[in-house]
Amino acid sequence: MISKGIILAGGTGSRLSPLTKSVNKQLLPVYDKPLIFYPLSVLMLANIKDILIIVNAGQINSFKKILGNGSSFGIKIKYIEQKKPNGLPEAFKIGEKFIGKSNVALILGDNFFYGQSLSDLLVESKVFKEGSVIFLKSVKNPCSFGVAKIVNNKITQVIEKPKKFISNQAITGLYYFDNKVIKFAKQLKASKRGETEITDLIRIYHKNNQLAYKEIGRGAVWSDAGKIEDLTNVSNFVASVEKMQSYKIGCLEEIALNKKWITKNTIRENIKSYGQSNYSIYLQELLKI
Repeated sequence: MISKGIILAGGTGSRLSPLTKSVNKQLLPVYDKPLIFYPLSVLMLANIKDILIIVNAGQINSFKKILGNGSSFGIKIKYIEQKKPNGLPEAFKIGEKFIGKSNVALILGDNFFYGQSLSDLLVESKVFKEGSVIFLKSVKNPCSFGVAKIVNNKITQVIEKPKKFISNQAITGLYYFDNKVIKFAKQLKASKRGETEITDLIRIYHKNNQLAYKEIGRGAVWSDAGKIEDLTNVSNFVASVEKMQSYKIGCLEEIALNKKWITKNTIRENIKSYGQSNYSIYLQELLKI
């Protein structure tokens, strides 16, 4: 069972420059909410309430202004600064004290997930004692991602950005790991890029026959919003869905209210801090239900 989650929200955001010259990319808007709301909502949908957000040096206060300590959403949020990007597995070394003896989920701060069946998949996949669970999504351009080759419902290969077609099953930016991930992360050596690689970490679990996978089906959406085209596409998608339907994507207060982590009084207090925004108006409608 997983009780703790980490959001890796550091990085230079160079692919989004000059937007990220003075603002962390996870604080950029995706329609009417900052990008960080979406990965945070995924952890909340997975019933993970104890969360660590890893940010760039000097940016903790920017995140605290938006999320605080998490109490407004019925959760606990802690923050740690990352001096410089050294690869995704660095999150487990930075967060070692936070993780303690628990199993842990890692989600990248610029990843977007959406799907009606996603909540059940997230919760069901948490129930394991040992090993790792990765989440896969079929994509058109697998050469841009780490991919997993599946044969007879088993992972046979894990490859980072294959030059020739191996599989169209991309490894998304959401991972479940047991507590051994801390030890394994410390064993990794930097790649040619000068960083440790998440695929190398996953390969350790694969070698130990402790790597499982879950496929995000056709009815779900996943995107890495690290490039301007993807950030724009995700923002347009959220706007389109929210205009056609009566609910919001990534509304933290609504998730918390549905799970009975907060009351309507907490939402009333949150509304005061949002002012008369589109998001605030939606929260006011929740109070009428």
